[in-house]
Amino acid sequence: MDKFSELIKARRSMRKFTSENLTQEEVVALLKAALMSPASKRSNPWQFIVVDNKETLKTLSHCKEHGAAFLGDAALAIVVMADPLASDVWIEDASIASTLIQLQAEDLGLGSCWIQVRERFTATGMTSDEFVHGVLEIPLQMQVLSIVAIGHKGMERKPFDEEHLQWEKVHINKFGGQ
Repeated sequence: MDKFSELIKARRSMRKFTSENLTQEEVVALLKAALMSPASKRSNPWQFIVVDNKETLKTLSHCKEHGAAFLGDAALAIVVMADPLASDVWIEDASIASTLIQLQAEDLGLGSCWIQVRERFTATGMTSDEFVHGVLEIPLQMQVLSIVAIGHKGMERKPFDEEHLQWEKVHINKFGGQ
């Protein structure tokens, strides 16, 4: 992409992936984006687990009752977690990292989709965080925010149409003010 504005218009959630694997260079670029993510007071509370094992991806696709099944077909998942003891704004820091991973994926021509884990539940009522902890043997103090599914795009999506921008949600100087 030549311009950031084109990148953010083109980035759409992708829930269908081809069977093609990612290259080592693509994976490294995604992780560099994550590791360069800004964090409050340089606390860098985030950590990442890269999952490319197909069986593990299939298992993780059950981390939520709805909205994670496509993870089983992704080439890769990056589990974004953070240590709440390292930063009181770990949620924000991990969210920024998740977003940068998605923007880097789009810049590489890859598709991605954020799977919310924090405050979500499996079909059996277990918290999604507890489920992911168990599958990936994550230490207790770490909290899982999201899983970013990544792969080669399995369908075409049109760029965001600026005619759908909700300008009424922008307020000047005060809420409802002009």
